[in-house]
Amino acid sequence: MSTHDVSADSLALQRLYHWERTAPERVVLTQPLGGGALRDYTWGRIADEARRMAAHLAAQGHEPGARIGLLSKNCAHWLICDFAIWMAGHVSVPLYPTLAAGTIRQILEHSEARLLFVGKLDGWEAMRPGIPDGLPCIALPLAPPTGYVQWSAIVEQTAPLAGQPVRAPDELATIMYTSGTTGMPKGVMHSFGGYAWSIDAALKRVPYRDDTRVLSYLPLAHVAERTLIEHGLLATSAHVYFAEALETFAADLQRARPTLFFSVPRLWVKFQQGVSAKLPPAKLKRMLKVPILGGMVRKKVLTLLGLDQCEFASGGAAPMPAELLQWYADLGLPIVEVYGMTENCGVSHATLPGVQRPGTVGLPYVGVESRVDPATGEVQMKSDGLMMGYYKEPELTRAAFTDDGWLHTGDKGVLDGEGYLRITGRVKDLFKTSKGKYVAPAPIEDKLGANVAIEACVVTGANLGQPLGLVMLNAEAAAKARDAALRQAMQEQLAAHLQGVNAALDPHERLDCLVVVGDAWTVDNGFVTPTLKVKRNRIEEAYAASYEGWVGRRQPVVWAAG
Repeated sequence: MSTHDVSADSLALQRLYHWERTAPERVVLTQPLGGGALRDYTWGRIADEARRMAAHLAAQGHEPGARIGLLSKNCAHWLICDFAIWMAGHVSVPLYPTLAAGTIRQILEHSEARLLFVGKLDGWEAMRPGIPDGLPCIALPLAPPTGYVQWSAIVEQTAPLAGQPVRAPDELATIMYTSGTTGMPKGVMHSFGGYAWSIDAALKRVPYRDDTRVLSYLPLAHVAERTLIEHGLLATSAHVYFAEALETFAADLQRARPTLFFSVPRLWVKFQQGVSAKLPPAKLKRMLKVPILGGMVRKKVLTLLGLDQCEFASGGAAPMPAELLQWYADLGLPIVEVYGMTENCGVSHATLPGVQRPGTVGLPYVGVESRVDPATGEVQMKSDGLMMGYYKEPELTRAAFTDDGWLHTGDKGVLDGEGYLRITGRVKDLFKTSKGKYVAPAPIEDKLGANVAIEACVVTGANLGQPLGLVMLNAEAAAKARDAALRQAMQEQLAAHLQGVNAALDPHERLDCLVVVGDAWTVDNGFVTPTLKVKRNRIEEAYAASYEGWVGRRQPVVWAAG
């Protein structure tokens, strides 16, 4: 936990007032409305709407620092809403726009949210049951039909909040819920000072200016987008374009033509695959070696991707394969690898622009200290961007820090001779998919194990698109499965079980498939401990090389030996 050495004028609300005063006509947000229509927002309009909603919130009589929920896909009003919550003296609680109803309810009840803003969403009807009865709700523009009072109606009828209410650096700004090792979301508390320090540290390495263009499409409820987009906007007055939908992403990218672009490895791979489908890799490689032709091809490929104006490309949340980094470097778009987590505002390490170090996550940002615990190999770090702690969880908060105040990252790592950090694994069982999402396996394994045919199971899949479940059948079920006719019935029963388990999980937790292993996991062969707990490292050693092949079969239930 940190104290904040930041100037008052670098804090979020002070930045908003600065732009409201000095650049009220400057367009900084561009929102697609569907059907090709767009709406631009100036600083003047942003501040005016935020002030009007802040006045409405202030009139509700909530206690100072009341928690206000925000459930929406990225849009202009996500940011305006956040500014209004802060201006009214409250704390924002953003929720991922893909959460299952049960998780939505869990977060809203745990945070004791006094009100919820509901915005642009897909699948609203499945989420609606997660809203606690009696919780006041306000519908943002672009929200699905909800029956809630409309943002626009409130703004039209409410006079703007006067003056420049500010929040102190050590005041709580937001609670960001992230999965813990038990699967119960933990509320990471960040202060205004922590965010101000973090974006300042990031800007020392990232070319983020008033002429920068960015595309906002990764969830704003995630720390990377929150720091880079929201606080980057407030710090620099850059132009933020919003993506409309998955189907329009290519067009959204073309419209924004970002000068700064961040993505997870999975999307960088998709871009590469899209190019390879039109231009075979071997042919592209040959063409890039021809002096004049190579330059033309680079320009054409990057223009096709919407990245011809990109001067700073970065990737994070999961490892980037060396071959992928080289492919983009050959195109003239070297990718900076970044490393961070919710607990440190996403600002920890990054490779240097133009300096490729495949397999590493680079060097600490200015002001970040890092070390590797010689006893456990755990990466630990310290900065002024660290969380205030976990909301209502003093014991978890204490456990998150060493006795001398360093944050436990939970990642294992090694430092090379030049100080570059290489992440080698997780100290505990929590793992990340290639989409950069944490998965806590234990609760999912509990659900899988409820099936009477399953004797033991492991949920795994670090750096895959989705996790998968490995299951060992009990003796009776295994005997049935050896009979071809009975195996089909067993397969259908397991597939139905998988469907039921997935229905109760958040999208990033859902299992691609169940793999029925033929081996028996015993104490003797080292797969389980004397207390019959499955050894995850032994599982990985035995099966990891087969994961992609099993997933590639595109079947809900895969027989490892078949």
